[in-house]
Amino acid sequence: MRGHLGSRAVRRLLLVILAGAVWLGGCGGGSGGGVTTVTVALDFTPNAAHAPIYAAARKGFDRDHGVRIRIRPPGSAPDSLKLLTAGKVDIGVLDIHDLGLARERGADLVGIAGLVQRPLAAIIARDYIRRPRDLEGRRVGVSGLPSDIAVLRAVVEGDGGDFSKVRRVTIGFAAVPSLIERKVDAVPAFWNAEGVVLRKRGVPIREFRVDDYGAPPYPEVVLLTRRANLERPAIKGAVEAIREGTRDVLAHPEPAVREIARAGGADEGLVRAQMDAVRPVLRPPLRLDRRALTGWAAWDARFGVLKRRPDLDRAFDFSLANP
Repeated sequence: MRGHLGSRAVRRLLLVILAGAVWLGGCGGGSGGGVTTVTVALDFTPNAAHAPIYAAARKGFDRDHGVRIRIRPPGSAPDSLKLLTAGKVDIGVLDIHDLGLARERGADLVGIAGLVQRPLAAIIARDYIRRPRDLEGRRVGVSGLPSDIAVLRAVVEGDGGDFSKVRRVTIGFAAVPSLIERKVDAVPAFWNAEGVVLRKRGVPIREFRVDDYGAPPYPEVVLLTRRANLERPAIKGAVEAIREGTRDVLAHPEPAVREIARAGGADEGLVRAQMDAVRPVLRPPLRLDRRALTGWAAWDARFGVLKRRPDLDRAFDFSLANP
């Protein structure tokens, strides 16, 4: 009888331990054999800019640093910010302007690395628009995001144009079809994404990149986490793994092209063109440059994306990106 009761107690204890392991594994706390799962939520459908994250998992760089990176693509809409603030993921991928806006709304989120090292935003126009100030009196389609207006104003004014004379039309996120169908003459969009798509489709366009018209070389896409996560060794391990993933993509882009094409359900030729476009701005891997971020903070405040300059030492942690 004593032995029977002992075995039941052991089984109960094992069930408790297993239940605890399942609960911890829900979001970056689960571990097995010393490896902790870190969930990374993407900001958009998998594309070439995300290749370092996928490479970190594919090549096993994450396991080398004691973590297992689990990638969570977006659902019907980008939701990395919502998932991160709710504590459902460990690391999010986000546009730097959205990080600033989230912090203004009270979210204590911290940028921990720059996935790319330059702005990706541009005004993409039909080829008859020879320079940005030619947009005076023309229709420009905007999504409604504050950063769209900021980029448009910065580029037009940077070329000596009168921003108030530009006719803005809200088109949501239909930049590519709106430009193809000539509903508008130009759109704010990403030169590494929409710009590549338009060129692949044979649409004659010109690109006016925002950093060619006065914007600082800020990192457009950043990795971020909640402040409470900063001291977790797993976060550092994930950043180091993604840094190695970046180096691998720079050295061996073709496997990354195939993987991103599968993950995003995209044509390999399109992904290859996007990879060719974005690879130069992946260097140096994951760095956060304080001078560039100081310029970004002033730029976002000047052009109305943010109400005031963010405190960089609260908005970013420089220790993980710049070891």
